This record gives sequence, C-alpha cells and structure tokens, in this order.
Amino acid sequence: MNAHTSPRRRRRLVGGAALATAGVLVALSVPSAALAADGDTTIDILDVNDFHGRIESEGTAADKAAGAAKLAGVVQSYREANPNTIFASVGDNVGASTFTSLIQQDAPTIDALNAMDLDVSAIGNHELDKGQDDLTGRIEDRAEWQYISANIVREGTTEPAFKPFEVIEKSGVRIGFIGATTEDLIPGLVSPGGVEGLAMAPIVSQVNRYATELTDGETENGEADVLVLLVHEGATTGSIADATGSGAFGKITSGVSSKVSAIVSAHTHATYNHSIAGPDGTKRPVIQTGSYGVNYGHLRLTVDADKKLTSITADVKSINAETTVPADRSSVDEVSGIVSAAKAVADVKGAEKLGEITADYRRAVQSDGKTENRGGESNLGNFIAEVQRWATERNGSQVAFMNPGGLRTDMLFASSGATDPDGTVTYKEAALVQPFANTLVTEDMTGAQIKAALEQQWQPDGLERPFLKLGVSDGFAYTYDPSQGRGERITSMTLDGEPIALTDTLKVTVNSFLSTGGDNFAAFTTGTNKADSGQVDLQAQVDYFAAQDGSAISPPTDQRAVGVTVTPTPRGGFQPGDEVTVQLSSLVFSSDDPSKAGTVSIAAGDGDPLATAAVDPTVIDKTDEQGTAELTFEVPGAVPSPVAAGARASSTTLAAAVAPAATTDEPLVVTLPNGQTVTLAVTIPVAAAVDPADPADPTDPAEPTDPTDPGTPGGGSDGGAVGVDTDGDGVVDGTVPANAGGALAYTGADIAAPAVAAGLLLLAGLVAMVIARRKRAEREATDLTD
Repeated sequence: MNAHTSPRRRRRLVGGAALATAGVLVALSVPSAALAADGDTTIDILDVNDFHGRIESEGTAADKAAGAAKLAGVVQSYREANPNTIFASVGDNVGASTFTSLIQQDAPTIDALNAMDLDVSAIGNHELDKGQDDLTGRIEDRAEWQYISANIVREGTTEPAFKPFEVIEKSGVRIGFIGATTEDLIPGLVSPGGVEGLAMAPIVSQVNRYATELTDGETENGEADVLVLLVHEGATTGSIADATGSGAFGKITSGVSSKVSAIVSAHTHATYNHSIAGPDGTKRPVIQTGSYGVNYGHLRLTVDADKKLTSITADVKSINAETTVPADRSSVDEVSGIVSAAKAVADVKGAEKLGEITADYRRAVQSDGKTENRGGESNLGNFIAEVQRWATERNGSQVAFMNPGGLRTDMLFASSGATDPDGTVTYKEAALVQPFANTLVTEDMTGAQIKAALEQQWQPDGLERPFLKLGVSDGFAYTYDPSQGRGERITSMTLDGEPIALTDTLKVTVNSFLSTGGDNFAAFTTGTNKADSGQVDLQAQVDYFAAQDGSAISPPTDQRAVGVTVTPTPRGGFQPGDEVTVQLSSLVFSSDDPSKAGTVSIAAGDGDPLATAAVDPTVIDKTDEQGTAELTFEVPGAVPSPVAAGARASSTTLAAAVAPAATTDEPLVVTLPNGQTVTLAVTIPVAAAVDPADPADPTDPAEPTDPTDPGTPGGGSDGGAVGVDTDGDGVVDGTVPANAGGALAYTGADIAAPAVAAGLLLLAGLVAMVIARRKRAEREATDLTD
C-alpha cells in the first residue's frame, strides 16, 4: 500500500471511483477504463518532468507552459475516468523557477502538486540546489509524495541515501517505480558542499539491482507486478539516435533490465516518444515530455487476472490541447487559489524598481541566435561577476567569477508591461536572472590556482556541454591559445593591466555553488582563508543597483578573454620579409548584431596598420570561438646605408654598408572592433627615428644600459621575455620568460575603448621572442663575411 496516501488523497480517489462506478465519464479525450476485458485491470500513469515551478500559465498555445491549474484539471479528468490513475514526476519539480514560485522558495509549487495528489517523484538535480538537508527537511517536510533515487548513494558504498523505489497498488495491481538521477549530479550539477557524504552509483546497475529485488518475492514490500523507471536523465534531442547507441542515455535504454516495462525520462528538456528494445529484445516505451508543464506523458497499462502485463502504450500530449473538463473541480479550484495567492505576493515584491539599464544584458547564444550557449562569453555573465566582486570588496575581493548555468534568463531593456517602463529593472527581473539564492564566498587563490580554474572551463570529456565560460569581473582578463591541449591553453592573465604571476595571491569571490567545485570547477575548492559572506547573490544585485543612485548602467563591451595563435617565432626572431600570421578568436559577443562585427587590425607599436581583416561573427555552438579573424603581413624591410660609388669595401665595410639602419623591436598591437587594443608578446624590428647625438639612445651599441641586452640580468622589457643562448654557441637563439617558473609570460598591454576599464587587457605569453638588436646585427655581419 502506498505509505504516502494523505486523507485528502484518499477522499479524492474515493470520489473518482464513485463517479466511474456510476458511469459518469465526462472526459472527452480520456478513454474509459471500462473498455478493458473482463478480469483485466487498466492503469493510467501520467507524468511530468522538469516542471521548475511553472505554476502560472504562459499562454494557451500547445507549446506554452499551461500552468498548474490546467495540469490539475487533466490529472483529475483521468482519475474520474479511471480511478486506477497514478500521477508521477521525474524530478526538478522545484528550483530554477519563475519568480511567482521563487520568491517564496517554491512553497506554492509544492502546495500545488500536493493539491494534485502527486504520488511519486524521482529526485532531480534541482531538488538538491540547496543541499541534501534542504531536500530531506524543507522540501520533503512540505511535500506529500515520495521522492526516490536508487543511485544517489552513501559515499564509499552502493547503499542508496534516499528511498530507491516506491510501490503503489491500484485494484490489487502493484506498480513499482524505481527512481534514478543523472550520474553528472556529483560532482558538477550541485554544490558539492551540500551533498557531502553522497556519491553517484551507475544508473544501470542500481536500477537492475532493485528490478530484481522487486520481482524476486523477497523484498519486505512484496513483489511488484509491473516496473517503471523514473530516471532524471535523458536524450539530448528528440531523435531516436540520441536515445540509443553508446551515449549515457543509450546505455540506460539498452542496459536497464527488461523487467522494467517503461522508461520515463527527464533532465534534458527534450520531447520524445520512442519504442526501444531492452536487453532481451523486447521493445518498451521511452518517453520525455520536454519541460515546464507544456506536455504530459501518458502510459496505459493492461494487466490480466494473473497480474501479468499484457499491453502497454505511451503518448506525450500538450496540456493546453486537452479539452477535458473534470466534473469535480475541487483540485482545480484549490490549485488556482494557490497560484493566485502566490501571484499576489510576487506582484507586490516583483514590481519594486531596482534600477535602470541603457541596453540589454544578455547571455551568449548558439548559432540559431536564440538558444542559450553556456560556452560563450556574455555581457550578463561579466556584469554579474562584477556585481559580486563589488559586493565583497569590503572583504578584500579583487576578482570574481560567475558560472553560466547560474544565469537563467536575460535582463532586457524593453518593457515587460505597464509597470515596467523601458530600461527599468525590477526585483522580479533581477531575481529571474539568479534564482538559486547562492551566497557569496571569498577565498585566497594563487595565480596557479586561478589558471587551473580557467583551464577547467574545458569540461571533462564526454559531457553534453564541453565548455563552460566563466563570467569575470572588471579589470581581470586573460588570453588563451585554442590550438593547445588540456591544461595548456591559458597563456596570460592580468588584473588592471598588470600581469598575474603564478605565485601571486589574489582575493577571489565566487558563489557558494562554485566554491565547492560545482560545474566541475574543482580548482575553486583549493583556495585558502575561505569565508562565506552570508550575502545572497540576488541581494548583491539589489544593493548594486541601489548604489547607482538612480543612474542607468550600461553593459560591458570589452572582451575579457581573447584567443590568439601566432606563427611560431623563428630562431633569431622575425626578420624583414618574414611572413607572420596571427589568428584571433572570441572577438565579439554572440548576442551582438553580426552585421556590426567590424574589422580588426595589427600594427607594430603605435605605427600604421600592417594588416586589416573583417571579423567573422559566425558562432560555433557550445564554444567561445565566435568573432574570428586572420591577419597576415610581411615584416617591413630595413633601410640600407649607401656606400660611396666606386669604393672598394672590405668585408667589414660591406657589412656596415648593407646593415640595416637603427631599429627598435616593437610589439605587435591588435586593435579590436570596439577600439580595445591588445599588445602581443611578439616583436618585429622597425626602423627607428632617433637623435644620433643622444647618449641614451638604446640602439647605440656602445650604450651599456641597452634594455634588451641579453647579458643584462632581467633585461627583458616589462619583466617579459629575455634573450638566451640555448645551445652554447654564443648566439642568442630565443627567449624565455624573465619570470619563468613563477608567472605566465607577459609583455604588457593597454586598452583604448573609453567604455572599458583602463588597462584591462592583456595578451602575453604566446611565443615571446625579444631578440637583442646588437646580437642580431653581429649575426648579420658574420653571415655577410662567411
């Protein structure tokens, strides 16, 4: 017997049974259970997944969230047509909710599902947003249904930390529901600090364990006649190819015991209704309803007098498309009242004005221009990171990072209604951006630890999202080389234009989710002097707007991460006539108008452009590589010194005659479309205009203080690369960073965009080779006399 049946649930089921017995079948689209053959029992199982607190209707179209009241009507209509109806969920009932539910910590959603008599639910990752104690305490204390998961286990064991299954009896038929949760839960999808002591066991082996237990006649709950898997994991799309094969979900559909008659899935927000063979070759339904209460799933089971399943069918239907009107509207009215009360609370709180913006703050998008791309840099992510740094500045914070999954919607300039003029940011709009109520944590991190965190943006192999782009606060920037391998891509980091050494220590702010390694950012667990500020992320945003004293704020326009790959510097450095290619990426935000991508140019120092190219704004899905350009140019030729006509030159005279005029080694400087300038750690020789009488002329071979003299310890410009003789032949072959072993290579940078914080960028540490002019001249003279 279902241990969770409340007095309210028992009363409603009795009412439904009485109506069915009297032949009062009012459902227009719900088939009658009376069509079953004598001795057979028909059982209807309805399900939703990833409801995420969508208790309000978002419209009446078939593809819109129908709202809790309409869902209650559908469930009640089935119960009136067939008292042997079970209502199940596949997890994420709460969390990442819309403001109406969020503002009361999803209490209205739990109450609404209670009013619908939800029978059982798998545990989704969002049920654990605030930790296991919140699930076992606040959520389960309020919920009247059973949460189940067989594969969330006690660390070091295979014993479930929660109830692994629930058996529900209808007219003598026992339906066993086995729960399972995505194996990505720990680590990655929830804050590890909230699930300490828990681990994930393989879904297939754990489900098969309980499939056997529920059918061997020895379980303390007795045998189940039919088994259904409620698994908070799913195919990434509606294609059957994504539900089969060698992927994570394909292993579930092919590997879960054939004792399980149907697989009801979730988590990926996809919609599908497949028939897929299990291990014994028998096909079974595999379904998912999408998300947000747009659709519901329906399994119809027929069980004969011997308690054997004789047929099973499946369907996924739009809730709004249902025309059923239940005779007993008590549950619908109760849910409507819950939603109305929640909306009243949310309307008052949500209408409060926080501040004003001058343009959209948006997340990154995929190539379709609509779907969120958590792998792209966004002005919203950078803004929220800056808000969190600002909020903890009094705690010494210098840098903040924001995970893209914590940004659940955009903050738009356009009005959303009569009480929200253009440019106004309301409490509701801010709350919808950050619905998880994470607290802000500060910690001390070395440059090496920060670099490790940035490297972890490239996620572990095999994940659906291979790259997660961290938002970063004002003043922090870094470069990366996308052509390099794992752990070797970050090539420089700066704070307010100054290089960050690997041995430097900075005060870093992250939210509580990241601080305990969420989203596979384990580097954030390695900091020291951790302190939870106790300040909730949403409150930080509220305070930030208040501090603007009515002034509108504008979204950041600078790129805080730029990809750079440069032609390898030849031995001895670049010479006149050499061809150099610089490949750039991540030059624009994917949410920007692609027609305004603009051009990028490169110059030697502050000289005229050597090359210019249009920026290609094409978005490469799931990455931050949008905005690419390739710049190719020849190193300019040097000016020869004339030799008197008819003069006979010795080898020394000849060398002097054709030797280049005085030059300086100038860094390559890239100017981005927004005016931002990037100084590369690559130099080329450029003719210098100097006063030959100036004793401080750095190109004077007799000047002992030549800053690029490789014989001078620490002689590299700006603490950057210095020339070295790598093979002992007395010739400078290349360079090593002056701070080797203690920092990423760096040669300085500047920034020109007035809307960007001064000195933000930047680029360094690619293939820096600063060659001493005196050594190059000596080598050239030697070459001429050979």
